[in-house]
Amino acid sequence: MEIFPAIDLLDSKAVRLTKGDKSSAKIYGNALDFAKYFEDCGAKWLHVIDLDGAFEGSPRNLNTIESIVNNTSLRVQVGGGIRTEETIINYMRTGATRTILGSIAVQDSEWCKNMALQYPIAISIDSKHGKVATHGWVEVSQIDALSFVKRFANSQIEAIICTDINQDGLLSGMNLRLTQEIACASNIFTIASGGFSNIKELDEIKKYSQIGGVIIGKAFYEGIVDFKNIKF
Repeated sequence: MEIFPAIDLLDSKAVRLTKGDKSSAKIYGNALDFAKYFEDCGAKWLHVIDLDGAFEGSPRNLNTIESIVNNTSLRVQVGGGIRTEETIINYMRTGATRTILGSIAVQDSEWCKNMALQYPIAISIDSKHGKVATHGWVEVSQIDALSFVKRFANSQIEAIICTDINQDGLLSGMNLRLTQEIACASNIFTIASGGFSNIKELDEIKKYSQIGGVIIGKAFYEGIVDFKNIKF
């Protein structure tokens, strides 16, 4: 199982939100310093979200992300406001390994599948009460998450990132049942996100055979999980 330490960027700083609420942002410090720490702990991947980009619809922290790529050996998957091919290309030029499409995937899933024929693409399935949310989780559609992910079955999409917004940032445990269902419906490498609570949960996640990875954010920043104690 692949472990993805997470950095959420707001005004170039590493922050965490609760349930995606921008007003709940808690600043933790310099993003590059955290990225280097994760690398020192043995991490191979880094999950980065440009929150400014997610809320505003276009990237706002490109320089910070480029700095992380250039100053670590981490493979970086990045998302937040990526809605054009030009933006995907710009991230590829920085050295990012994979770009994450969210809101645009709801608006135009065929375009996303076409992009995946040319670039390394992940799709973010962010759900609230089983319905897909977009635009920085501010808008909730009437699209069922399980039905939605089936659009990408048999495509070249590299990964699906499944987040239950109701769990995100609460440190109360992940919605692993939903993540497993998403993985089975798509047959694509699926990453669990939102609500990771403690190191013991890693053993629980491993019981779900279709889940390929997990994103860990707030549990680290709040001192509950030390990446030095995790085998990457």
